[in-house]
Amino acid sequence: MRGTHMPEGPDTTGGAGALVTGDAGTTGDAGIPRDAGAGSTPRRSGAGRRRYWRAGVLRGRIELQHLLRNPKELSGHLINVVVALVLAGTIDSDVPGTHVPLAHLTLAGFAAYLLLQIGLVNLPQILVTEREEGALLRLRATPGGIPAYLVAKSLLVVVLALGTLAVLLGAAALLVDGPLPYEPAGWLTLLWVTALGLLAVVPLGAAIGAVLPNPREALALIMLPVMGLLVTSGAVFPLSSLPVVIQKVASVFPLKWMAQGLRSALLPDAARAAEPAGSWELPTVALVLTAWAVLGFLLAVPLLRRAARRESGSRLTERHRKAVLSGARAA
Repeated sequence: MRGTHMPEGPDTTGGAGALVTGDAGTTGDAGIPRDAGAGSTPRRSGAGRRRYWRAGVLRGRIELQHLLRNPKELSGHLINVVVALVLAGTIDSDVPGTHVPLAHLTLAGFAAYLLLQIGLVNLPQILVTEREEGALLRLRATPGGIPAYLVAKSLLVVVLALGTLAVLLGAAALLVDGPLPYEPAGWLTLLWVTALGLLAVVPLGAAIGAVLPNPREALALIMLPVMGLLVTSGAVFPLSSLPVVIQKVASVFPLKWMAQGLRSALLPDAARAAEPAGSWELPTVALVLTAWAVLGFLLAVPLLRRAARRESGSRLTERHRKAVLSGARAA
């Protein structure tokens, strides 16, 4: 997915290659330093933040339109839904100790996995690809470039995740008698677990994308750990069937809690018998996902700023030269 680059507008940079983030001491509107006039900083800072949000929302909307008009990119996300439906359609047993279809548990866990994949696989690939194309280099000369860029990517990922989840649950309900919340409380749980799950994985995905070496290695470096989490987090079969050591390791990572939260929203209470604790543990779900969200935010912004500061024309040219040489050897 290629990023859509925003117009730079009037020249408000404080110097060639300066990274302007809206902090004190950087340049503000019309190139005026923020520390130049006492008493005007709060007003300018607030106006600057609103401008960055507007620019980010506009950029995110354009990128969403680009995605919807690109059948090839869109089909890549729909394939995951098809895989989940086919897998659920081949399972005809019940969750051990209950009369709940095992296919329902699998669909709930796969919904959590799709949210994780969008945040930890698709987003880092997008960031690494756009870094290779020089997007971060251009952000260095754009006032508020990093905040607006993060707003745009967050909007893109959230809409993509919610759309994928809606398609999965809707198609499952129509085609394989898939699960849906039984009551309003279930819908509310579905919403807050989805929102908190995205907050837990999207900033972390941005942090990973800031440090990955290149698009060619990104997928290989990310997919193996993510697939390992899929197997060990009880997303496709009951976690209680796994060894206790694996259960404890899985409980450190967000996928286990995302899947458990979605099961609580989509499955009847009888399915709690298959949980290791015998309950949904929703307070723990909220606590763990919040902790991962805080960690992701603490890592994402400084790592993206560091990646932007390290970008230069010579680095970009060197990466392109190596890519051309690598392609020539492969041919």
